[in-house]
Amino acid sequence: MNKFAMVAFLAVSGTFVPCAQAGGAGLAPPAAAPQTCEQLAQLALPDTKITSAQTVAAGAFAPPANTTPWLAGDPNFYKGLPAFCRVTAVAKPAPDSDIKIEVWMPSSGWNGKFRGQGNGGFAGEIDYHTLGLAVAQGYASAATDTGHAANGGDASWALGHPEKIIDFAYRAIHQMTLVGKATVKAFYGDAPQHSYFANCSNGGRQALMEAQRYPEDYDGILAGAPANYWTHLLSSALYNAQTTTLDPASYIPTGKIPAIAKAVNAACDAKDGVADGILNDPRQCHFDPGSLLCKAVDTDDPANFCLTQPQVTTLKKLYQGAHDSKGQEIFPGFVPGGEDGQGGWGLWITGPAPGKALLFVFGGGFFSDMVYDKADWDYKKANLDEAVAAADKKLASVLNATDTNLKPFESRGGKLIIYHGWNDSGISPLNSINYYESVQNKMGMQEADSFLRLYMVPGMQHCGGGPGPDVFGQMGFSTPNDPQHNIYLALEQWVEKGSAPSTVIATKQAGEGTTAAVKMTRPLCAYPQVAKYKGSGDTNDAANFVCGAP
Repeated sequence: MNKFAMVAFLAVSGTFVPCAQAGGAGLAPPAAAPQTCEQLAQLALPDTKITSAQTVAAGAFAPPANTTPWLAGDPNFYKGLPAFCRVTAVAKPAPDSDIKIEVWMPSSGWNGKFRGQGNGGFAGEIDYHTLGLAVAQGYASAATDTGHAANGGDASWALGHPEKIIDFAYRAIHQMTLVGKATVKAFYGDAPQHSYFANCSNGGRQALMEAQRYPEDYDGILAGAPANYWTHLLSSALYNAQTTTLDPASYIPTGKIPAIAKAVNAACDAKDGVADGILNDPRQCHFDPGSLLCKAVDTDDPANFCLTQPQVTTLKKLYQGAHDSKGQEIFPGFVPGGEDGQGGWGLWITGPAPGKALLFVFGGGFFSDMVYDKADWDYKKANLDEAVAAADKKLASVLNATDTNLKPFESRGGKLIIYHGWNDSGISPLNSINYYESVQNKMGMQEADSFLRLYMVPGMQHCGGGPGPDVFGQMGFSTPNDPQHNIYLALEQWVEKGSAPSTVIATKQAGEGTTAAVKMTRPLCAYPQVAKYKGSGDTNDAANFVCGAP
C-alpha cells in the first residue's frame, strides 16, 4: 500500500494522521452526520464484518456466562452502567484470522476520547469489566480476544497456527484500534480527539508493541510490567522450571517461602530508613541465601527453619536469573522482597507442588504450542541454549516489543509511561529498567525524557497486590480523580496540556472499592529517583517522604 493509499485508509478508520505524515498541510475534514447505533450494523470496514450493533439500556448488560470471573467482575457493577451502543465485529486480516472485537460507546456524555483495552496472559477473551469502566467514565472503548477463544493460561490454539500467533502478537490490537476508531467516528460523526491505551503484563507488551509498530494508533500509552522481551521471558520460565524441579532435592516447598521473606526483610528492610516490610529499591539488598543453610537436619518446624544446600543453590539461581551455558544473561532474575504473599513465589515459581506454578503453565504453553509445535514437548528434556535460540529465530521478530527507536511515536507527540512493581514475581522488574535505559541510550536522555517516564513501585507484585501501595490509576479507574493520584490522568494531562508527570501518590487500601479505608500512601517517583523518608512524621503518609537520588 503506497503512502497516499495508507493515508486514505487511516482517514476512513478514524486514525489521527499528522499533516506531515499525510503529505502536507490542510484543513481537517468536516464531521460526518452521526449514525444511530443500529445503523452501524451496515458499516463497511476493511477485513472486518460487523456482527451486531445494538443499544444497551442503562444497567441492562450482563457478560456471557462463561466469562472468566476476573474479566467479568462483580455482576452488580453492570447495573450502574449508563446506556451505551455495543458493536461486535469479526476481523480477518489473514486467512486464518478470526479476531473478535467489541466497541462500546456511551449513548450520551461522550468525553471525546477513545481507550483501547489489552489482554493478560495468552489472551483469548474480551475484558468486559474494563469496557464497562471506560464507558462509565465517558470513554468510547474497544477490546478484543486477539483472535482465539481460550483462557489466559491456554496456548493450545497456537499449535500449527502461525497466523494466529501474529494476530496475538500485534495484529489484533492494531485491527481493534482501527475498527474502534472507525466505529466511533461513524456513531458520533467525528473522530476521537485523543486516543489512549493502558494495560499490564502481556497488555504491557501490547502497549509497547503499539508504540513501536503503530505509532499513529495512540497519543498516550501506559504500559505496566511489560512482558515485552517475550521469547527471553518465557525462556527464563524454562530455566526456573529446570532449576526448581530437575533435581527433586532442589525444590523449595511453598511452606518455606514466608520464612525466606522474613529473612530478607530482617537483612534489608530498614536500609531505606523505614522498617515496614517494603524495600524501596531491592537492588540495594545484598541478602545471602547461604545464611539460611541448615546446620543440622532439615525440618519443617518454623522455629528451626533452614534450607538444604540444593535449596540454597536454587534460591541463588532464582535471584541471579537465567543464563546460558556461556554465562550470558538470558533474562534478569527476581529481586529480594517479593517472595511472600498471594501473588508471590508460591503462585508464580514454587507452586503447591513441583511443576504446579504459573511459570510451568506459560513456559510450557509457549514452547510446546508456539516454538516447537509439539503438544508432548517435555521441559525436563530441553536444552536451554537450544530452546532460546529456537524461540528467538522463530518468534523474536513477531512477539518481542524491544525496539528502542521510538522516534516515530515521539515525533507525533506521543507520550509513554511504564510502571513496574518491585515485588513482581511474574516478570522481573529489572526488565523494565533495562528497556527504559536502552531507549535512553538509543535516543539520548534529553529526548527520551521529553516523552517517556518509568515508575518503579515499591512493594507491588505483578500489576497489583503486595505489601506496598498498589492503587494509583494504573488502568485509569482509581480515585481520587486527579493526576497527582492517578497515573492514567497524569498521562492524559501530559498529552493534552503538555504538563509532564512528576510524583504520583499511590494508595494502599484496606479492601476494594471506592469506599475502602486508606491504610497507607506513598509517593511514586520518576525513575531513577526513589522515595526517601524525611525522618519524622507518620510513615504511612506520603507527605513525609520526598523523591530524590538513590
